[in-house]
Amino acid sequence: MKTTHRFTHLVAAGAIALAYALAAPVHAQNDKMTPIAAPAQPDAIVLGTGALPGAKAHESWHTQYGSTFARNVTVATLTPFLPDPAKATGAAVIVAPGGGFKTLSMNNEGWDVAKALADKGVAAFVLKYRLNQTPQEMDAFEREMQKMFSGAARPGRPPTDNPAVTLAPQIADARAAFALVRARAATWHVDPDRIGMLGFSAGAMLTMATALHGQDAKPAFIGDIYGPLAPVAVPADAPPLFVALAADDPLFGNGGFGLVDSWRAAKRPVEFHLFEQGGHGFGMYPKTTTSTGWFDAFARWLGMHGYLKPAH
Repeated sequence: MKTTHRFTHLVAAGAIALAYALAAPVHAQNDKMTPIAAPAQPDAIVLGTGALPGAKAHESWHTQYGSTFARNVTVATLTPFLPDPAKATGAAVIVAPGGGFKTLSMNNEGWDVAKALADKGVAAFVLKYRLNQTPQEMDAFEREMQKMFSGAARPGRPPTDNPAVTLAPQIADARAAFALVRARAATWHVDPDRIGMLGFSAGAMLTMATALHGQDAKPAFIGDIYGPLAPVAVPADAPPLFVALAADDPLFGNGGFGLVDSWRAAKRPVEFHLFEQGGHGFGMYPKTTTSTGWFDAFARWLGMHGYLKPAH
């Protein structure tokens, strides 16, 4: 169908640059990629979806924009951030960072988001999903990205019209994340029926693909933060949707709001925040723009739907 093809085209042909264009002018002085050792992740749980087929490059980490990034992720993990039991609501969120399916913005769109959710009493789980391979050497990776943004490298034709195939490894990782949280729901004091998903840019694309093609994942609610807003076919039982985007987003600010229109036409709950400024990739960065308020708005939205207090 036409809308599915448009979604897939964004995944396969445009995902290379989706969240890699991190518009964070506040941190422009730190825009150089600096390799670092992989940080300790003692709480990370291997999801068991296997190694990325055909992967040769090994997982590596770097800093940029004052934040921490992972790339060449070949084995998916899930890291819990659990609230104080005294304030736990039983709700939970799978957090999917962005990075154009080439990197993951682990601080700005992962750990920092999860900590903020846990502070609200919501259990959060950062999904480090498998990524498309990039050159192992940092210099070669930087040259690849510079070439891409110069326009010298153009994405080819989408290999399939089916997002379930295009993002199969990542959807499998998301499904495994939901399955793990539900399997350990009693231990983590989570209600298996109150688990949602929140994604940023490429992570927002994965969140939408999980909601539409994730079979048993069935998120109770979803958040799409500066992801593409192309229209989709909305199932009758689609979960409540929260959307936040900056009007000056260089990737999606001028693409229309078809996703929001689709949800409304299907008479499913949707909330949409269009910020005047913020660029792309604002995440949890402290900025002078009102886009910084997206998290507070999201938390109020969770509260409106009853997720900031225990279910009766």
